[in-house]
Amino acid sequence: MTTVTIKPLIHNETQVVGIYFEKDIKLNIVLQKAVAAKWSNSKKCWYMVCSKEVCNNLAKALNGIATLDGKVMKDYFKQKPIEGSNNELSQIKKYNNQSKQEQPITLLEPKEVLFPPKLFHTNDTTLAKYHQTLILKGYSPNTIRTYDGEFSIFLQTIGNTKAESLGTERIKDYLHYCFTTLKLSENTIHSRMNALKFYYEQVLYKEKFFWEIPRPKKRYLLPNFFNQDEIVAILKGTVNIKHKTMLMLAYSSGLRVSEVVAMKTYNIDSKRMCMKIEQGKGKKDRMVGLSPVLLVMLREYCKKFKPKKEGYLFTGQSKDDFYSIRSLQLVLTAAKKRAGILKPGSIHALRHSFATHLVDRGTDVTIIQKIMGHNDIKTTMRYLHTSNKDLLKVISPLDNLNLEI
Repeated sequence: MTTVTIKPLIHNETQVVGIYFEKDIKLNIVLQKAVAAKWSNSKKCWYMVCSKEVCNNLAKALNGIATLDGKVMKDYFKQKPIEGSNNELSQIKKYNNQSKQEQPITLLEPKEVLFPPKLFHTNDTTLAKYHQTLILKGYSPNTIRTYDGEFSIFLQTIGNTKAESLGTERIKDYLHYCFTTLKLSENTIHSRMNALKFYYEQVLYKEKFFWEIPRPKKRYLLPNFFNQDEIVAILKGTVNIKHKTMLMLAYSSGLRVSEVVAMKTYNIDSKRMCMKIEQGKGKKDRMVGLSPVLLVMLREYCKKFKPKKEGYLFTGQSKDDFYSIRSLQLVLTAAKKRAGILKPGSIHALRHSFATHLVDRGTDVTIIQKIMGHNDIKTTMRYLHTSNKDLLKVISPLDNLNLEI
């Protein structure tokens, strides 16, 4: 029986539990379903939220499937927060500019680069109340996991200072520290600000608490996408009919990877030539078109794999489980390698490619917005900057020079 070892770990400035075991696709599926585990390319391991409850859930999920070695975590959870020690959170030092109106914050510097098992008694119920409010407001598991992680870091940083007692000046000091000392990216700072904003405005009901706190300007990055020749090379280089069908589905309607693996067989309507996307991002259903070329491929796939009519269209090791997101990402990586494509881009790049190619063909942006499931038209407008439709009409002044080369 496979042995699964769990150890404390810092990943992307967040304290998590690293999960280590020999390659096993079945275990990958169990981890994703039981504890919402994610794969880390940088750490080369799976990881999950660091808490006793989540570790216990993992132990229950692995019962009869694998042996769990949790000795390190058990010892770790027995530790107490130590002042004046060392941590990611660890270079944390006292703020230089402390507000005269408020008591100075005593900052933690835990001993190791690990997730401290307990918060100071002044905030021991704060995180639980925060988590409960997120659940009651119906936030998605991914958002809850992100907000919990960001808010936990904040509580560890302020040590034994009550979170509810802090004013905007102290929050500014904390965010300044995150920016200048930890050198976090603008996107990470925004994520931490959102987590804190939720606490002060949604949990404590302090209206407009963040109005006085400036947000860093985000970098404007164009989405990664493939040109049509690269899409052809990727699909031709994918021999496995199941893998090819999944990649074609992602590109044909601009689906997110989570929407591809969660597709149900009964949501394919060949008579109306459309597909229903159930509970996509933002818990929204939407309808997208069904490509005739994709329909032919789907029929070939169904003849061979015979998916259940009432279940997932693409299953994993078990007929009752959806196909692993991580595995599908690896499928694309391998296809790119075979096609000799070096540009960056995951499955999500197929979604970006879909939108970009529609813009190139002159499709109305509002229609693309509806197909993609965007709330804000500004999100869709990004693809105007990736399109070459207008660029092709512009003649470079270089072309008008009388050069003899």
